[in-house]
Amino acid sequence: MLNNNYNQEQTQLRTPDRSRWNESFYRRSMELPDELLIGAIDSHVHAGPVLNSNPGHLDPIQVAQEAAAAGMKSIVYYDVFGWASGMAWVVNRHVPGIHTYGGYLMNSCHGGMNPRSVKTALHMEEGCRFISFGSHCTRHSAERESTLIDGKLVPFKDAFPKFAEKELPVATSIPLEGPVSEELDEILSMVAEHPEVYLNTGHVSVPEALRLLDLAEQYGIAKVLIAHPVRGQMTIEEQKAAAARGAFLEACLVDWLYPDVPRTHYYVEREYMDMGAELGRFSNATKWMKTIREVGIGQFVLGTDYGIRAASTPVQGMRTMIASMLDYQFSPDDIYRMVATNPARLIGIES
Repeated sequence: MLNNNYNQEQTQLRTPDRSRWNESFYRRSMELPDELLIGAIDSHVHAGPVLNSNPGHLDPIQVAQEAAAAGMKSIVYYDVFGWASGMAWVVNRHVPGIHTYGGYLMNSCHGGMNPRSVKTALHMEEGCRFISFGSHCTRHSAERESTLIDGKLVPFKDAFPKFAEKELPVATSIPLEGPVSEELDEILSMVAEHPEVYLNTGHVSVPEALRLLDLAEQYGIAKVLIAHPVRGQMTIEEQKAAAARGAFLEACLVDWLYPDVPRTHYYVEREYMDMGAELGRFSNATKWMKTIREVGIGQFVLGTDYGIRAASTPVQGMRTMIASMLDYQFSPDDIYRMVATNPARLIGIES
């Protein structure tokens, strides 16, 4: 049963009081992270439905209720198994004080780069806000996700011949040069026709992400997001160059908090549960913060990528991320730009 009886006053649209941001390092309040949540956007939230083996933390409506109560402006849902724009439509009908959005991931359970699925996503209710090249089932990820054998990580493709036979051939990959497939051509053309939609690289390799940036420019796609797993593998110079070309750079709390625990179960089979936690191999809090400083905050978009049961809720995660950045002496203005202003530019809701 939907919970529509929570405090409606808490869900009224709020604006941040910037006069409360002027705290010195030696006189910091407990309330400042909460103040910086007002108007913030978590642009990467998982809220199910998920496989029964991998329960989440909250359902989409509960996530939105908590975000609205905190004064957040929006959240963007990711659904590994479905069309998240439909999820957002349901939430927006039942949760006042916040407007949510969803995207579409071209995962293998939908046929990978399937133009029909993309067209459906673009026209479902309000329409999706991003098209992603997939998560755990990109060729890059599928070749690296691993199981534990005798305490050592072994890629699925090496441990299970059936995985290599059945899953790798349907994994998404991007040609690094030359012509693109008819399917990719049609998908890029459709995204270009919807300037409110951003192209999300998903969990591809660095060379594939850079090729997608080239293709986006070629097709006239307005916005590109370099997803956090691939961004974390880029050099500082590669990130600076991508930002200079107008790409948004995603950085998520999960990159360094809970990076090395099993998370999303993409495959039903128990033996295909990823134990390698690829993100944890590339980042920690100090490196993450240092990279953002060196690259520059101008194109960074911060989110949580939360939803797993082992972690806190997405809203609590946003508060943790903001508080941690204050600990690393980022200014409130810079933090707010990355959790509110830049995500609003990416989603297209600046006003």
